[in-house]
Amino acid sequence: MEKQKLIIVEGPQGTGKTTLTNYLRDNIPGSNLYRLSGQKDKTNTGKEYSKKMYNALLEYLESMQEIPMDLIFDRTFFTEEVYARLGYKEYDFTDIYNELVNKLIGLNYDIYFISLYLENVELFRQRLDRESHHNYQSFSIENSVNQQNTYSQLVEGLMNKGINIIKLPMDDFAKSYEIIDDVFKLKEIR
Repeated sequence: MEKQKLIIVEGPQGTGKTTLTNYLRDNIPGSNLYRLSGQKDKTNTGKEYSKKMYNALLEYLESMQEIPMDLIFDRTFFTEEVYARLGYKEYDFTDIYNELVNKLIGLNYDIYFISLYLENVELFRQRLDRESHHNYQSFSIENSVNQQNTYSQLVEGLMNKGINIIKLPMDDFAKSYEIIDDVFKLKEIR
């Protein structure tokens, strides 16, 4: 029996995570989409909350392994690690992050980590000028480029861990969808 897919979409603000995760949900039959935003507490108390929250999430994922449903996540604990590395948090999250990655790869899923980026960083300006957005972390091209570089480093650390890594440029949504269609064989499903 084929394993269920666990698809995690990560990337800096303005790359198109919401757009891509909606596309995946709409085109992968029997899938469920989860949007996680983390929590705002940037202190060591927040670190403990995050640790508990993400461990509970992994327990939930373990309980869902036998249900014939593909799971799509718009952000998970990878964002927490990126934000901590960039100093947006008062704490270091790497020890907990490494534990969470090891638990994740121990689950019985076909895991896909989709790392979004923009080749043309000027597109960040257009996308970040949108009227409605979350104010967890201030939106700026500089912040997004720093996040993009940190995600790139994070992806390098995930190589050879049994996770399907997809580095996906999101400059042109139509081209990005074609790549996703090929990876997940979505044309065959339609």
